[in-house]
Amino acid sequence: MSISQDIGVERYQRSTRWTVSWLFFASALICLWFADISITSLDPWLELGRMLNGLLTPSLSGQYQIIDALLQTVAFALLGVAFGAVAGFALALVFHRAIVRVVCALLRSIHEIFWALIFLQIFGLHPLTGLLALGIPYAATFAKIYAEILDEGSHGSVSAINHDANSISVFFYARLPDLWHQFTTYTAYRLECGLRASAVLGFIGLPTLGYNLSTVFLEGQYSQVFAILIIFYLLVASMRFWLRPPLVPVYLIIAPFIVSNDSTISLQNVRRFFTQDIVPAPILKGESSASVFEWFGALLSSQAWPGIINTLVLSQIALVATGIVALVAFPLISRQFFGPFGRAVGHSILVILRSTPEYMLAFILLLLWGPSMLPAIVALALHNGAVIAHLIGRFSNQLPQRSDAPTGINAYGYDVLPRVYGQFLVLLFYRWEVIFRETAILGVLGIATLGFYIDSAIQDIRFDRALILIVITGLINLLIDAASRRIRTGLRLKTNLKIS
Repeated sequence: MSISQDIGVERYQRSTRWTVSWLFFASALICLWFADISITSLDPWLELGRMLNGLLTPSLSGQYQIIDALLQTVAFALLGVAFGAVAGFALALVFHRAIVRVVCALLRSIHEIFWALIFLQIFGLHPLTGLLALGIPYAATFAKIYAEILDEGSHGSVSAINHDANSISVFFYARLPDLWHQFTTYTAYRLECGLRASAVLGFIGLPTLGYNLSTVFLEGQYSQVFAILIIFYLLVASMRFWLRPPLVPVYLIIAPFIVSNDSTISLQNVRRFFTQDIVPAPILKGESSASVFEWFGALLSSQAWPGIINTLVLSQIALVATGIVALVAFPLISRQFFGPFGRAVGHSILVILRSTPEYMLAFILLLLWGPSMLPAIVALALHNGAVIAHLIGRFSNQLPQRSDAPTGINAYGYDVLPRVYGQFLVLLFYRWEVIFRETAILGVLGIATLGFYIDSAIQDIRFDRALILIVITGLINLLIDAASRRIRTGLRLKTNLKIS
C-alpha cells in the first residue's frame, strides 16, 4: 500500500471515529429530553455549606470501630480478589470454549451489589456473602483478561523449550514467567477495584467502611463523613507501600480471621431460597401456564420495561458525560500541558475522583440534590471520566513532542487530541458496559433504574421477581458488551490497557 493510500485510510478512519462520536453525542441529547434531571431538595446550598464545613473539620469522634471497619474492608477485598484470581486463572485456560465465555460474560455482567443482595437472602450477614459477591464476578472478569493476556502475549520463550516437554511444563516454565508482570499488574489494579467494592458492600450491611459512612451520612455528621473518606483515600493511595508481593501470603493467612464472626448459615434458608423463594409465584402455587405468562407479562410491563428504559437513558447520558470529563481532565496530568507541580495537583484530583466509588458519590449527591437522575449522571461521569483521563494522560506522556507543535489551546485541539482520540474512544467503549452495570445498581439508592425495582422486589420478599430482573439486567449488559466490541472492531480500535 502506497503512502497516499495509507494517508487516505487514516483520514477515513479518523472521519468515521468522529462520526460515531457525534452520533453518540446526539443520542445523549435525545435521552436528556426523557431524563428526570432536577434538584428537589429544599435548600441544597445550606446542605452544601454543612458539607464544606465537614470537609474543613474532619473528625473521627465517636468512630470507635473505624480500625475494625478498615481491616474488614481490606480483608474482604483481599479474599474476594484472591478467590477471583485463582478461579479466573483456571477458567482462562479453557476460555476458548464457547460455554465458558458465555457463562463468564453473564457472571461479570451482574454487579457485586446485586450478587450481595442475592447472597444476603441465602447466607444472611455471614462473611461468605461478601466474599462470593466479590469473588464470582471478579473470577469471570479475571478469566477474560487473563485469557487475553495469554492470547496476546509473546511466545518467544516457547521455542527454546525441548520439543519433548509436555504442555504443562511449557506453560509454567516458558509462557508464565514472560507474562507474570502483566498478570500481577492487572491483579493489583483489580485489588484497587476490590477495595472500592468492599467498602460499598457496607451500604447493605456488611461491616466495612461503607457501613460507617452510610450511618454518619444519614445522621448529617459530615465531619466524620470526610474523615472516613480521607482514610479510604489514604488506604488506596498507599497501596504501593503496603501491597508488597512477599507480604501478600501473610495477608491472605490473616484475612479469614479478620472477617470471621459469630453468624451461622441456616441450611433451611438455603433450601427455601432455591426451592421456594426464587420459583415464580404462579408455578409455586401450581397455577396454569396461562397464569405464568400473565404474571411474567405484568412484571415486564410494570417493572422491567420502565427500568430498562430509564437505565438505558441514564447510562447513555452518563457515557457521553464521562467522555467529556475525560477529554477535559486528561491534560491535568499530561507533560504536554503542565509542569511537575501542575501535574501533581492534577494527579491528586484524579486519584480522589477515581478512588471514590460511584455508589458513594451518588449517595452524597442524592442527599445534596434530592432523588433524580442528576446525582447519578454526575457521579458516573466524574468517577469513570477520571479513570479514563488518568489512562489517556499517561498515554499522552508517551507521545513524542513535535518541534513545530502549536501551543496553548491549539496544541490541545490540533496536536494532542487527534493523536490520543483513538485510545480515548476504545477506553470509553470498554467502559460502556461498566457504566450500564453501575447505572442499574444506583437504583438501590432510589433512582428508577432496574436496580430500584430489584431492590423493591427484595424488600417486598418477592425474590422470584428480583431474580428475573437481575437476569434481564445481565442479558442487556451482554448486548452492550457485544455492541461495544463490534464498534471497536469496526473502527479498528485496539489498546493494551486493561480496564474492565
